[in-house]
Amino acid sequence: MADNTKKKSKGGFVAGVKRFFGSIAKFFRDTVSEMKKVVWPSKKQVRNNTIIVAVVTIVAAVVIMILDAVFGFGLNLLLQGL
Repeated sequence: MADNTKKKSKGGFVAGVKRFFGSIAKFFRDTVSEMKKVVWPSKKQVRNNTIIVAVVTIVAAVVIMILDAVFGFGLNLLLQGL
């Protein structure tokens, strides 16, 4: 009964190598097939999205700078009072 738990190999070394390289070839075929399905954005869309990301990043940085200044000022007032 203990022998039933072992996996029986199908074929020998050569068959294993063929399966290995066959799976690599299948991976590349599937990858090419999926890449054909991708809808790539136009240059205009990429430019617009890049501008939006840059503006949002700058706004977030300014907000963080203002909050840092306010909290730093408050902390200085608190520490000078002690």
